[in-house]
Formats: sequence, C-alpha cells, structure tokens
Amino acid sequence: MNFKSTLTTYEQTGFFSKFVLDYLKGGEQLKPFYKYPVSIDGIRAAIADRKKYPGNRALLVAELQKQYRGITLSAKQQFNLAQLNQPDTYTITTAHQPNLFTGHLYFIYKILHAIKLCDKLIAEIPEHHFVPVFYMGSEDADLEELGHVTINGIKHEWQTEQTGAFGRMVIDKALIKILDTLAGELTIHPFGAEIVDQMKACYTDGLTIEQATFKLINNLFGEYGLIVFLPDNPALKGAFIPIVEKELKEQFSYKMVADTVADFPAKYKVQAGGRALNLFYLNGNRRDRIEKHENRYTIMDTGINLSPAEILLELKTNPERFSPNVILRPVFQEMILPNIVFIGGGGEVAYWLELKKVFDAVQVPFPVIVLRNSILVVEKKVSEKWRALGFSNTDLFKPEQDLMKLLVKRDSAVQLNLEKEKQGIHTFYTQIKSTAGAVDTTLQKHVAALEKQALTRIEALEKKMLRAEKRKFEAQQRQLNKLKTQLFPHQSLQERVENLMPFYAKWGNGFIKHIYENSLGLEQDFVILEEAE
Repeated sequence: MNFKSTLTTYEQTGFFSKFVLDYLKGGEQLKPFYKYPVSIDGIRAAIADRKKYPGNRALLVAELQKQYRGITLSAKQQFNLAQLNQPDTYTITTAHQPNLFTGHLYFIYKILHAIKLCDKLIAEIPEHHFVPVFYMGSEDADLEELGHVTINGIKHEWQTEQTGAFGRMVIDKALIKILDTLAGELTIHPFGAEIVDQMKACYTDGLTIEQATFKLINNLFGEYGLIVFLPDNPALKGAFIPIVEKELKEQFSYKMVADTVADFPAKYKVQAGGRALNLFYLNGNRRDRIEKHENRYTIMDTGINLSPAEILLELKTNPERFSPNVILRPVFQEMILPNIVFIGGGGEVAYWLELKKVFDAVQVPFPVIVLRNSILVVEKKVSEKWRALGFSNTDLFKPEQDLMKLLVKRDSAVQLNLEKEKQGIHTFYTQIKSTAGAVDTTLQKHVAALEKQALTRIEALEKKMLRAEKRKFEAQQRQLNKLKTQLFPHQSLQERVENLMPFYAKWGNGFIKHIYENSLGLEQDFVILEEAE
C-alpha cells in the first residue's frame, strides 16, 4: 500500500466559508480578533506570552497520571507526561466530543494534525518540547449529534433513553449490536476483523462513552505520544473555580462576546453568541443550564433554585458539577494546559475569534488558532476511473454539471461551439449599425437590441445542442455521478460524512500512518491523498 499526495487551495475546493478563507489569507478585517499569525514567528510570540502564565503543571501532571493509572503507556507518552512538568514544554491541542467510534474522519485528521505539528515544532524550535493533546468534550449532551455513525453512506443510530452528558452515558447491548451489524460489511476486507475487534474491546457493556473513547484513542495514537485530556475532573475543575465564580457573579463572558460580535464585520456569520450565563450544572445523568433570575440561580428543568451564597458554596464543595459551555470551555482548556496552539475546524476557528475579549477579561493567554487539516482520500480504483474519463486531481472539486460540459465538448465528434458563428453575427450587425446610422443615428440602438436578441437565441441553441449531445454520453454521465458520490457523499466533503472504520478495514493501521506522514503542520493547504501502486 502506498499513497501520493497533491495539494490544492481551500478556496479551490468550494467547501469553505469566506470567513475561513479570509482568515487563511490574513485578512485585515479579522486581525483585531486574534493575537498571533499562523507561523513560526506566531508560535514564538505565543511561547513568550505563555511563559508569563505558568499555570499549575504539578496539578495537571498529577491528574493525568491518575487518569492513565493501569494503562500501558508508550515510551513516547511516558516521556511527554514527564516533560509536562518542565517549564519549557508546551502543548498543541485539538478538541472534539466523544462521537461514536470516532464519528467523522476529521476526528482522526485533527488529532494527527496536532501530532504532526508537535513533531515539526520540536525540529524547528529545539529549545522547547511540544506535546500533542486531545481534549475530549465529554460533557456535551447532544445525543442527536453524537450518537450515530455513518459507514459507507449508511447512518447507524444508537437507540437509548439515556440523557445528560454524552461522555457519561453507559454502553449497552443496543450499542454493541451496532458493531455486530457493522462487522458483517467490514470483515470482508483484509483488516475488517481487526478494527471491529478493536472497537469491541473498547466499547464494552457497562463502560461509559468517555472511557471507551479514551481507550480507543489511546490504542490508535498512543505510539505517537498523544495525551488525552478528560475535563470531567473534580481537581481540575477546582482550579477553574475563580473564573466560574466571576461568571456567576458578573456574567462577564456574554458581555465580552456581545462587544466582539458588535465589532465583527457584518459579512461574517456569528458562530456562538452564547447565553447570559454560560454554565451548565452537571449531576448524574443530567446537564442543565444555569440561569440567573433577579438574585436567584435556577438550574433549569430541575426545580433547584439557589441564592448567591448557596450556589457559591455548591461551587466550592462540588466544582465538578459546573460545566462550561462553548464560550467558557476554551478558557478552561487554556487555563489548565500550557497550550500555545489550538487546532480546530472552520466553525471552531470562527467561534474562537469571538472569544479574545473573554480571555483578556480573565488574563488567560490566547493561543495561535490553526485550521485543522482537510484530506480527501481517493482509492486506486476510483482514481483510475476518474482518469479514464480524462480528468485530473485539479478537476475533482468542480461541479458535476461543469465536468460533463467539459467532457462532452472535449470528446464529441460534432461541433458544439458556435463562437465562430457568433462572431459572424457581430460583424453582420456592426455593418448594419454603420449603414443605419448614416440614415439616423438613433437607429443604432435599435440595431444593437436586434444583435443582442440574435446572440441570445444562438446561445440558447448552443445549450440545446449540448443537451442533445450529452444524451450520447449517458454512460459517462452515470459513471461521473457515481464517482462524485463516492468522493463527496451527500455533496459534502468525505471527511464530514464517512468514518475511519471502512478505511482501516481496507488498509489497516497503515492508513493512520499514511495520514500522519502526509499531514501538514502550519501550511494551510487541502490534501488530496491518492492510493498509488
């Protein structure tokens, strides 16, 4: 198995927002909303600022060691854990919820991006050490978003009555049954049994989703030195008490985000406006919003109503019950970790750029924000058929209709282009315009209108000729449609729909290694990864 990669720009793919494209270009209108450029100089500047905010490394390492107790660590993980105690070690972090069986492919890509960037920075800035960290957003409670997986275009949903934080939900027979169903279609491939067995070894009856995801990520990426950070931790939440208290008393984060959004260029869509109070109360199988009404705090949908003194006492007694939402979660992450880079998708980049004033308000360093790698994997049989149609990698992202036009015009045996005739019409009417103008200059406008009508009809005829000729290319059209559907399921990027398992089933752990080898660091290009001989 071998892969070769080619690069294209994010803009050429047509799948990324203007916001993301402008951020990648360093657009002037977005510069007030972040601190460092995506460059080695930006990394060095972030390190210099992070040195002024040492954090509590001893607490972090102690809790990580507890978390990994009983887990066999790779040599690289052991080294990275030890190095986190050192003041010249920094983390490169990416984050995601614990989607079932890793969810979409980009779950894998963002982790490998963090690993690859660390390795590159260790080589380029050898006076420092860098540790890749995956922050598991296990406190999120969106079952509808997290409780399914798509394999070969088919969506498999976990039917459960459990509620609350997704990471705390317990694996049951219904979830294991999904793996049994998937085994039927995956085990026909060379490494299908291997990935199914690995999933079953992690997703066992009675474990939580967080525990299963932790085991799986450690199995897949432990050899690369990846450290998984589990935020649902009483001791680490205890360190966050001052910021939670400030939020309860002042609702400061909403004000900071509102000020930022007011300054945001109108052409960009606001990602995460937040709420007046950006905290949840996490208890047992529930995760409920905290709202302040007059001088009381209400835990929504629970009947719990607390005075300011009571909620502050609850915070100091049970800090693990206070869960930051999307606005404050990044602050918790950056407060606990000695982090200098956050790697996220387009939506994450957009909402992080709304948060700089929130960070400033609590004097927590803001990281370098890097758009995660995007990769399109093209199987050998697909690329062969693609090239047989006469297209190259640069054509992959063009609309299907445009590709058919190119194919028909290129391969048709008859003339479909009436440019020569259109030029003849233009010459003809230019002569009439001159003749009529000699009689009355006002007639020239009438002649111009006649020319426009004639050209419009010729263009309509040209389209009819193309449609008629396309019918002779129905076989190629069906094949093109099939290939585009395989590469862009649901007219979306492959990485936003498909899961790791079918790719692992075909190529084994070597697939992950090839993704790592072809992952970029600070470069901002889209990767096309094509299976070769």
